[in-house]
Amino acid sequence: MRIRIVGAGAMGRGIAQWAATAGHTVELCDVRQEAVASALDFVRSMLERAVDKGRMSAGDSAAVLERLVPLDDPWAAGPHVELVVEAVREDLDTKAEVFGKLERVLPASAVFATNTSSLSVTRIAATLDDPSRLVGLHFFNPVPLMKIVEVVPGAATRPDIPPALTALVEGCGHRAVTVADTPGFLVNHAGRGLVTEALALLEESVAEPVDIDRIARDVLGLRMGPFELMDLTGLDVTAAVIDSVWEGFRHEDRLRPSYLTPNRVAAGLHGRKTGQGWYAHGPDAPAPGAVAEPPVTGDSDRPVFVAEAGSPYAAAFREALAATGATVETGPEPSRDAVVLVPVWGTTVASAVAALGLPPGRTFGADPLPAAGRRRVLAVTPAADPSAARDARAVLARAADGEEPCAVSVVRDTAGSVAQRLLASVVSVASSIAERSLAAPADIDLAVRSGLGYPDGPLTWGDHIGTGRMLELQRALHATTGDPRHRPTRWLTERAQLGLPLTAPGTSPADCTGR
Repeated sequence: MRIRIVGAGAMGRGIAQWAATAGHTVELCDVRQEAVASALDFVRSMLERAVDKGRMSAGDSAAVLERLVPLDDPWAAGPHVELVVEAVREDLDTKAEVFGKLERVLPASAVFATNTSSLSVTRIAATLDDPSRLVGLHFFNPVPLMKIVEVVPGAATRPDIPPALTALVEGCGHRAVTVADTPGFLVNHAGRGLVTEALALLEESVAEPVDIDRIARDVLGLRMGPFELMDLTGLDVTAAVIDSVWEGFRHEDRLRPSYLTPNRVAAGLHGRKTGQGWYAHGPDAPAPGAVAEPPVTGDSDRPVFVAEAGSPYAAAFREALAATGATVETGPEPSRDAVVLVPVWGTTVASAVAALGLPPGRTFGADPLPAAGRRRVLAVTPAADPSAARDARAVLARAADGEEPCAVSVVRDTAGSVAQRLLASVVSVASSIAERSLAAPADIDLAVRSGLGYPDGPLTWGDHIGTGRMLELQRALHATTGDPRHRPTRWLTERAQLGLPLTAPGTSPADCTGR
């Protein structure tokens, strides 16, 4: 296939390398000739690196470069061009101008694809004489390594184009998912679950960014915490995506932005690219994961009482503590010396203190989620005795023989604690995408796992916890906080009630009518 790529920036050059490596002839062009030369030099250096590392032969590298054809004029006639991929700046008028000029010089059979990450494919197509030829083809940076592409049909896109581009993408070694032309498409929409909830936790002074990131990594198993991710992406970019997705979905509560971001963006606290974001960046700044934690100083031999408080994990949590050699009391009430741990599930420690008559000064929350790493989370209320809290932290830090002690993060009491809220939001936003039929469940999980690096797709993640327990969690969060952002989706509620997994598409009316 002969492909013309318009725009030779980071995305354009990555798409060019990807397509040429897969055997296609690629015309690379830009209104700035120096950008084309720079892009070719960059691709050449990437290929040389691949040869040096033994991932490609010198002959194959040379063949790829031969298939890269620099164009002096983006609007040159191209009678043999079959596909155009536009990768210019995110501006509707600019993209419309590009496709308008291409429409006049390229054959009517050429398919037009826009690499937009935030603009409506339908609105771009509406500026063309033939809107049916345009589709979204959203790559992720760096293109050769991020092996996922969103295929986004507009309202007028010809039905034969998405499957043809899916075949092309997968023939080039990437995976393709077909998604609806909605704000954020799929990956950027699904990614709001983690980031918006992390910002909400910070708004409520539940924990500092470094603690939320540690919990995201060590309890949930994410490769990068949400604040680290914002610093990497750029808070200016993240905030714009958060706002556009929220506005595009008509102020949907579960996508609600934080008041924290506008001032930070205005102050230039964008992250790595400005040297300061949620963390300091630079040659002398420690990596976020290397920031020292306060030492554990309490009495790890102090007796501990585990209150039930309706948690489905209470028994397992009690057994896990006993396995470390902790003195776990078994009576109906805590002794006068014991610290009390409540394995909260969507509720608060304060509510357990009030409902069960527990001693407020020495009662704390503990997240019972099985941790992906060696970390536990202790939640303290305003009534907590600091000395008792230090002892409770020491008890949680205990490890079984032969194991390293657990790290223990101390956070403010909140419904469900940090990890549960992050997990519930991730699963909830993905369930909302499935509920609206914006993408198939399997595509949601594939795209999020590939595009965001989560250990599991969000729907599969919810299935690992169990639909019944996820519904209990979200109902408890909603009832405890009264915040509509936590309301359970119909997708989760129905599947919990019917015994279906979140990953199951289920039966639709069309399945029953033969349509």
